[in-house]
Amino acid sequence: MEIKPGLSALLTGAASGIGKALSLALGEKGVFVTVVDFSEEKGKEVAVLIQKANAKFHSNLEFPTAQFVKCDVTNTRDLAAAFEKHVATYGGLDICINCAGIGTSTPFHKDETDGTRSWRRTVDVNLTAVIDCTRLAINAIKDAQKPGVIINLGSASGLYPMFNDPIYAASKGGVVMFTRSLVPFKRQGIRINVLCPEFVETDMGSKISPKFVDMMGGFVPMQMVIKGAFELISNENRAGACLWITNRRGMEYWPSPAEEAKYSVGPSASKKRLPSMGPVDVQLPHSFEKIVVHTLSHNFRSATRIVHVPLRLPIGPHEVLVKVIYAGVNASDVNFSSGRYFSGDDKDIQSRLPFDAGFEAVGLIAALGDSVRHLKVGTSAAIMTYGSYAEFTVVPAKYILPIPRPDPEVVAMLTSGLTASIALEKAGQMESGKVVLVTAAAGGTGQFAVQLAKLAGKKVVATCGGKEKAMLLKEFGVDRVIDYKAENIKSVLKKEFPKGIDIIYESVGGDMFNLCLNALAVHGRLIVIGMISQYQGEHGWTPSNYTGLCDKILAKSQTVAGFFLIQYGHLWQEHLNRLFDLFSQGKLKISIDPKRFVGVNSVADAVEHLHSGQSVGKVVVCIDPTYSEKMAKL
Repeated sequence: MEIKPGLSALLTGAASGIGKALSLALGEKGVFVTVVDFSEEKGKEVAVLIQKANAKFHSNLEFPTAQFVKCDVTNTRDLAAAFEKHVATYGGLDICINCAGIGTSTPFHKDETDGTRSWRRTVDVNLTAVIDCTRLAINAIKDAQKPGVIINLGSASGLYPMFNDPIYAASKGGVVMFTRSLVPFKRQGIRINVLCPEFVETDMGSKISPKFVDMMGGFVPMQMVIKGAFELISNENRAGACLWITNRRGMEYWPSPAEEAKYSVGPSASKKRLPSMGPVDVQLPHSFEKIVVHTLSHNFRSATRIVHVPLRLPIGPHEVLVKVIYAGVNASDVNFSSGRYFSGDDKDIQSRLPFDAGFEAVGLIAALGDSVRHLKVGTSAAIMTYGSYAEFTVVPAKYILPIPRPDPEVVAMLTSGLTASIALEKAGQMESGKVVLVTAAAGGTGQFAVQLAKLAGKKVVATCGGKEKAMLLKEFGVDRVIDYKAENIKSVLKKEFPKGIDIIYESVGGDMFNLCLNALAVHGRLIVIGMISQYQGEHGWTPSNYTGLCDKILAKSQTVAGFFLIQYGHLWQEHLNRLFDLFSQGKLKISIDPKRFVGVNSVADAVEHLHSGQSVGKVVVCIDPTYSEKMAKL
């Protein structure tokens, strides 16, 4: 659901804390808000603030853009009256967020009353009232006969034990499981999700021991909580979902698809899964080789050199030593070697030299820091950190992505696969169009984009250069392959798609970007994930000037969206698990470039091969062939 002026929202516990912050954030978007709370003074203040915030969207209305309703959420009559007043004022309900919550003042085992003023009250406010509010919200949304969203405020304490307040943890755990069990309502147009932030600096959060909060990474910023709520409102794919928010890991959905698969008994349970490999013995040498950038240049070969460095142990307490088996090659390696991904002037960037090269790899965990408890030596891992063009690399434990096996296909799923999966969902809003065009479609990321679009039920058009690449794309099920060596792309699009293309996944840049922009349909979305044609000019990456860009997209209500994978790190594991599942079920094919590159000393050759235009599929370097051969036998 797009958050826009004219929608209406009802929030409980809205006079303070998270409820207040979400109410004001919705008001800033022009949403009509009913503030429901027991505190009349604070509640009315919030309603006035919302009216001021959304005044720029509304004027001369016969009803207030925000209103306060005093309510004890444990009183069913009070709650029903609040919902009735909201619907009577705004004509329906689009969004309901249940934020009311309290902690337990007296330990339950020391409570000498019947619990009505302590632990039983906590359960009534935190769980029973949420169930009641959800029931009333469902009925209000159904009566309006249009889609709606309900968000229940859970807590990270509902996902793992909270020893100092087990009643609070129990009530929030109940909210989590209650909400996750409401997926079927999506069929009726009602998406119900649960938001689980860790400690937030509110009146309740301030009662937590500062030492414990610091140990957990500090308070979660309120802005991140708002971002999470807006994600659950706007993401049409989410129903019965639990969004967990921490400072340590950012935003991620819980549980992961891999964990969910352990109890899933749906149709996919009987499917063949990608076989996992058990722990492997890893021998540690005294030294190893890696590639470093020693001078800034878009010519990767001249910018880098191989260095021999000692393997130093022990590593830091929160670090992991990874033995690299396969490393992935990317078009942007030349941007990295020229320093384009670092902020600052030339002098600042020069001061970083030398720095390690490579973006992604799979391998084996070779050693763990003293504080790392959730990983095991000898198991498989993927990394997406600088320094992957090396025989060994040390990375923070939080950046380790668990995988079943360190295979080359898994390397392809990293930068290439994740870019396609997340970009199409987030920047492309896949559900928004029927026809998808993918440029450079036979490359590392293009192969994923065409297949994911087909799996989403879209008509897929793809461009490539050469018969071999065209054949590969037809094997992937592409509806229309345009080989630019045999056909004119512009003429084909104009003749066969006169109304334009709805979603374009573009990585070439230059003339191809212009061509795609002109081929975009009304309301179309053009996702820019790269511009490989501009990376290796005589003087490096030269930005292009697209005159009239604003005029074009304004005339047809189009969107040109940039996508940079690093800014979506909180989604990597979730989407990686999805790609694993599709691959293991045979729904996703992965093409690895047939040209073999072995050892650190072959990396520059591999980078040049990718930029030659001759590569097909994902270009991968086998850093250690001895281990890859052993695993093949396994």
